Amino acid sequence: MEEPFLPLFLVPPGEEVIVVAIHGGRGLRARLTEMGLKEGMKLKVLHSYSPGPCIVLVGETRLILSYGMAQKIFVQPVRKEI
Repeated sequence: MEEPFLPLFLVPPGEEVIVVAIHGGRGLRARLTEMGLKEGMKLKVLHSYSPGPCIVLVGETRLILSYGMAQKIFVQPVRKEI
């Protein structure tokens, strides 16, 4: 069964997710790409409390995303190997 997509701001701290969609305009997509964040990337949520900023770890880089940006980034939890 496939996991549902969630907006990034709803993911609890400590969870690893994969970016599956960015629902924003050209400007937002370009800005996120400049920051090194795009669809298909795996990231770890470090801090996410609405309505504040969302802090994520992409590789060895920490990114701070506004609440508005985090609402437009949709993710899927990384499956844990058993």
